[in-house]
Formats: sequence, C-alpha cells, structure tokens
Amino acid sequence: MAPRPRVRLRARLVAATATALGLLLTGCSGEPADGGGRITLQFQSLAWQKESVDANKELVKEWNAAHPDIQVKYVQGSWDSVHDQLLTSFEGGEAPDIIHDASDDLADFAYGGYLADLGELLPERLKSDIPQRSWETTTFGDGIYGVPFLQEPRVLIANAKWLKESGVRIPTPDEPWSWEEFRKATDELGGGAGDGKYGVAWPLKEPVSATLNLSLSTGGKVFHRGADGKVQVRFDAADQVMPKTVHDQVNSDKSASSSTLGMGGSDTLPGFFGGKYAMVPLGFSYRQQIVQQAPDGFDWQVLPAPAGVDGLTQGVSPQTLSIAEDSPHKREAMAFIDFLLQPENMVRLARGDWMLPTGTEALKDPALHTKKNDWATGAALAEHLRSAPAQSVRGYPEWKDKVATPALQEYYSGAIDMGELRRRLVEDGNLVLARYQR
Repeated sequence: MAPRPRVRLRARLVAATATALGLLLTGCSGEPADGGGRITLQFQSLAWQKESVDANKELVKEWNAAHPDIQVKYVQGSWDSVHDQLLTSFEGGEAPDIIHDASDDLADFAYGGYLADLGELLPERLKSDIPQRSWETTTFGDGIYGVPFLQEPRVLIANAKWLKESGVRIPTPDEPWSWEEFRKATDELGGGAGDGKYGVAWPLKEPVSATLNLSLSTGGKVFHRGADGKVQVRFDAADQVMPKTVHDQVNSDKSASSSTLGMGGSDTLPGFFGGKYAMVPLGFSYRQQIVQQAPDGFDWQVLPAPAGVDGLTQGVSPQTLSIAEDSPHKREAMAFIDFLLQPENMVRLARGDWMLPTGTEALKDPALHTKKNDWATGAALAEHLRSAPAQSVRGYPEWKDKVATPALQEYYSGAIDMGELRRRLVEDGNLVLARYQR
C-alpha cells in the first residue's frame, strides 16, 4: 500500500522546506565536507519493509534534487544490530549524521554524550506539531535527543467470523473491553474445551515490553522516581492486573495457548490463519503481514487492547530521528529531518511502515482513517499512547534481560506464583538499578 505521489503538494513542501532551510542555516559556520561547496550528510535508516524502504529512498531523492549543495546519502541499517553498531561507530568517531532508532534505545547514548541535544535546533513547526506526550519519550534530563515520528499501539487482531459467531460483545475504541471482560471473552471463545482451539494466543518471547506498556491502562508504573531522582522498582496491585490476566488465561481458564508464550508475533500467524486462535495481541504494523499472508477469504479485524482504570492508555517507544553529537553539520541535518517529517511526508513514512505518525497534522490525513485494513481503529488509539515506563531508566536493559524476562516467562508458564514474581522483580531488580544510580 505504497503512498501515491501528490506532485503539487510535494512541490509546495519542497519550496517550504527550502525556506525553512535558509532560516535554519543562518549563522551556520560549518565548512563543506569536501571543500568544494557541497555538504554530504549520512542518513542511517532502519526501514526494512519494501514499502518503507521505498518511501525513505524516494524522500532522500527528492531532497537531493532540491538541495544540490546539501546532499544526503542513504545508509541501510538493521534493527537487529543497531545498538551495538551505533556504539561502535560513536566510539570510533564514524557515526552517521542522522540516526534512525527507537526511543527506548536512546537513553544510554543520550546520557553518554553521543547524541546532540535538539532543543535549540528544532523548528517551531515540528516542535508544536508533535504532542508533548511524544516528546517525553525522547527527553532525558533537560535535553531532547530524538524526534519521535512513528508509533504503534498494541492491538488485538481477531478472527472476525469466529468473533461474530460467538456472540461476544465486539469492543471498539469508544467502548473497549475491561481486562476482566477480555478474560471472560477469551474463555467464551475457547476456554478449556480441549479441542486445540483457544480464545487468545499471547506471543511473549519478549514479555517485558508488552507487560509494562499494557499495564499503563490499569495504572501500573513499575518504575518510581523519587525526589532525589533515583528510580526504584515496585510491583503493586495496579501492576499485577495485566500479567495476572495472562497467567490465568493460560493456567486456569485454558483459554490461551501455553505453546505460544515462547513465540514472536509472526510465529503465531499460521495458527491464527488456521483457526487455532480467535485473537492475537500484536503491534498495529502486523496488519501488513496479515494482508500479505492470510489465505483468500480470511476475515480479520482490529480491536483495541483492553482498558483499565486509566482507559486505553498504553506505553509506546516511537521510532526516532537523532543527530550525532560529533556531526559538524547539525543545522543541515535538522533541515533534512524537518523536510522528512513534513505532514505529507510523515504520512508516506507511516503508510510505508503500516504505523501511525506522531504529528498532529499527519494524523488527520484521510488515508489513516479508512475502514480498509482498520486504519481508523489504530488512529483512534493515538491520543492514548504515552511514553513507555522504562524510557529513561538507567540500567533498564540489564533489569529486563537478567531479572524481568526470566521471571515473567516463568510466571506466565505457571512455574512461579505472583509472590515470587514480585519478589524477583522488586528485590533483585532494585539491586540491579542501584549499581547505575550510585
């Protein structure tokens, strides 16, 4: 579903960007990279789906055609290795000028001085177009270290025929299921029948992000920052609603398949298409894989994730664009980012990745409010997305890998109870975080 070109609007955007570029570059003292009047910026993109790669490369081509003296070189990166690759390039002084990443990967780079503080560089248009709740995902201390531009809520992707035939109430963004109602619905759809069919399949190979982000709906926070700035782990009643629901679906109701707990999202799709699971909680962008892979005639729909005392609120870690601190051409790099994230272009990037833009103007685009492929359901959730709980917590990666992941995996499978889960997350977790906060 590649975005269709809109030539007249693109021409206006290029002209507007040229004006913005002139303002951004006023007072810039950087010398051309090759001494011949041309600056070359390296833009490392992590786009990987064909539609997304094409959209990024087309935008780079359009920029280069309009700015012969400031050329952008597209560099292909990979989500699988980006953290280590960036760390190596930062330490070697070879980092790209413009860096595509995700907000939950920025903290160490921001605190380590590898990323530029964008506060003084951001054009007012861009700063005001993206909501404050999104800027909070890239704010560390007093600085802004990335521009959040794409985001995706977690949703329930359901077998529409199965759902309709079951007679359960179909949730909408205006009237979502509560977590209790969700558990009852999965029990009605496939609980304890012993026929190999389940109401839900939870792909929790990486359980921490899903648990923390969905628990925001019930008021769960896990990480609590004190007046001294130090963070402590708590696992209170509000934090326990979502994980207890999953645990009980798997171990008590038998409405969730235990075999999918060790799977990634894509691993569950064959069983979903084969009529084994009524629903699968997945990121919004998985719709693309479903459109491409679903058998002919398979009827599916997107439902909002369950809501708690805080409604449909959930945590996200948006995709981001940052500038390397060592880049000699920060203003030029920001001018390119500003062009890339003009509303029309942000929509092209969002559609290429099957995600939602963060920009207020881009989110108004009619292409993101269609019934086809349930774009409208996702767009209705955008206002409920908040910064993921662990965004700015130093030591979070170690807590996640060494403490939370194994503890949650054992809890969801039924190997340990809630008391032991809480003890490990809190006691063992705070020992980890303490080493980063001395």
